[in-house]
Amino acid sequence: MKLFSCQGCGQLLYFENVRCENCGRALGYLPDITEISALDLRPDGGWEVLAAPGGAYKFCNNYALGVCNWMVPEEDEAGFCAACRHNRTIPDLSAPGNQALWGKMETAKHRLFYSLLRLQLPLDNRTDDPEHGLAFDFLADQPWSHVQDVMTGHDNGLITLALKEADDAVREQVRSQMGEPYRTLLGHFRHEVGHYFWDRLVAARPGWLNAFRKMFGDDRADYGAALQNHYANGALPGWQNEYVSAYATAHPWEDFAETWAHYLHIVDTLETAGAFGLKVRPRRARGALAAAIDFDPYRARRMDQLIDTWLPIEFATNSLNRSMGQIDLYPFVLSPRVIEKLGFVHALAHGAPAAQKTRQEEAVL
Repeated sequence: MKLFSCQGCGQLLYFENVRCENCGRALGYLPDITEISALDLRPDGGWEVLAAPGGAYKFCNNYALGVCNWMVPEEDEAGFCAACRHNRTIPDLSAPGNQALWGKMETAKHRLFYSLLRLQLPLDNRTDDPEHGLAFDFLADQPWSHVQDVMTGHDNGLITLALKEADDAVREQVRSQMGEPYRTLLGHFRHEVGHYFWDRLVAARPGWLNAFRKMFGDDRADYGAALQNHYANGALPGWQNEYVSAYATAHPWEDFAETWAHYLHIVDTLETAGAFGLKVRPRRARGALAAAIDFDPYRARRMDQLIDTWLPIEFATNSLNRSMGQIDLYPFVLSPRVIEKLGFVHALAHGAPAAQKTRQEEAVL
């Protein structure tokens, strides 16, 4: 993610800030220009937007609920921002704790949409496309014992998120029970939206679908049976040579969704590292594992440019985490086969035609 600063005083900002801690100005994110703006209140009650002089903006309707700091043009009648307009169901906010948990969900979802907008991916909602548009249901488990728990998942553009995943203790317990090295809200969003973009960008395009089956396997394999087998027997030995995670082995759809999520992990983390001017040059490595991020990861033309930069950054940040007694920031191994799959996602996200034999496509497809 980019690094932001207050236009009023220069204070560095987090993406989620709603007020500058230095000068006290209100802050709002403008997705159309990818910028957080300091705001001054106009005499008429509107906002003077310092990042876009002369621009007329208002806050998303969910700003009043404390879960969104994005802005929309003043003339926008619907009043929901580019991220919140995809919400179909929100939790019952009268139930104790639900608003705080939903707020954590929205924090992760807005970071997801930052990436999707930076990649200029198609983002129809249910108003644009009632049958297949991207939508989110944030659902809490019901208190009755005979009611099945809410499960996180995707179905034809509708992503359901179990609200309990926003409870850090619950999520950590599930992560430990499932033997997962990594489980975060942002990871859930990135994974589930991968299913949506498989439907949107792969399944409906024969060239990409054929290339997908060569790379990931046959998506026509029985999905339910594949999941049952995975949960009963786990991943086969040596899965790390072909897959980015154990769960990716369950079915080609899950392999793609996991790979899609990791692509977003890598690109967005590299942008953050580059925004801070992070450079890696280990003194004992004799020139190996050196990296400087002097390009925009969201606009990188080649996957190998991302990987050649990512591996040194990953090694450095994992080492820093270990110095603090924490698990690795990125506890995964990227085998050559996994890198090929990441290259497929990279080409797909940037709109390269599957049949075009460019240098990049020859390496990816």
